[in-house]
Amino acid sequence: MVRNTRTISWVKAALKDFLEFPKDAQDKAGAALTFVAEGAKPDIAKPLAGLGSGVWELVIKSRGDAYRVVYALQIGEDIWVVHAFQKKSKQGIATPKPEIDLVKERIKRLKEQMR
Repeated sequence: MVRNTRTISWVKAALKDFLEFPKDAQDKAGAALTFVAEGAKPDIAKPLAGLGSGVWELVIKSRGDAYRVVYALQIGEDIWVVHAFQKKSKQGIATPKPEIDLVKERIKRLKEQMR
């Protein structure tokens, strides 16, 4: 059976930050992104509120810490990983506003480059 797998592309800064995650967090995110590339929705994925459809966040727990990988499905043919960060806030599960603003900016720049 041949799978129609989409390419996963990375914003350079997101990849740099992702590579600083602990290995087990990288492995969990990598497995989840493979699911996404194959057209499935991993259990750790949730829509990222306020950014429109097609922007998702992987919620990763590792050694008592929380990590997030944000990807966009609606930019060209690829799945774009636009941000990766360790969630530091202990207040609630919401993604902090500075992280949301950074995601918005990176998506805007990517869309401009695709024109």
